[in-house]
Amino acid sequence: MAEELHAPFFPWFHKTPLYYSVYLKPPMAHGHDWASVRRGRQVYTDVFAPCHSLDMLSFRHLQEFMTVEEVKELAESYDVPDEPSADGTVGQRPGKLLDKLPAPYPNAQAAKFSNNGANPPDLSLITKGRDGGENYVFALLTSYDREVPAGVTSPGATLAWNPYFSGCWIGMPKPLSDEMVEYDDGTPASVSQMAKDVCCFLAWCAEPWMDERKYTGLKIGMTTAIMIPFGFFWYKTRYNLVKLRRIRKSKNGLL
Repeated sequence: MAEELHAPFFPWFHKTPLYYSVYLKPPMAHGHDWASVRRGRQVYTDVFAPCHSLDMLSFRHLQEFMTVEEVKELAESYDVPDEPSADGTVGQRPGKLLDKLPAPYPNAQAAKFSNNGANPPDLSLITKGRDGGENYVFALLTSYDREVPAGVTSPGATLAWNPYFSGCWIGMPKPLSDEMVEYDDGTPASVSQMAKDVCCFLAWCAEPWMDERKYTGLKIGMTTAIMIPFGFFWYKTRYNLVKLRRIRKSKNGLL
């Protein structure tokens, strides 16, 4: 069996260290690339949503990078199960902001039946659950055109060669091709561009509150840096007077 490759490091904006930063900002000052996240959502909806779910997200979460009107329009384009009626039947209704993003299959058995026995993984935490994170996903999506090494035979006719997948043979066919998605902002939809955008979107799905967390950490760090000199000055000039004080008793019993 062939041994898979390890994904190389790519300088993602939300993970760019100090020496890669154009504006010399510290890493905690880098948030999500919202334009790329927005484009990545479009790639996911058009390409990956028919097979892969996002079970941990609701439509309301998309308001981080979309307007309320856009999210409502997107939610209403889906039919979701309604509350049971008086006779127990369950109908369908247009989606709302509080609804979960619909799964492409009703259960795991249906997913396996439609994908030659393979159950497509949920992508909510894919960048956290795979070694390499965004680097692995990007390398996987852009490496379908690699030549099969000499002497390596395919274990199945429906499998595709991908050196970054475990075992190097993957059941998912090549998902991306040039210009298969028309971006709303006019960005050229090359394979690498779409792979980069969907990776940024999946990174946001795994950590949608990363910007708020980094902003809170930045405030705590700045406050601590300001308070430490004052605390040191108080320790040296005030607390030491109490800590180093010695009480002596005189011969007549008086202090």
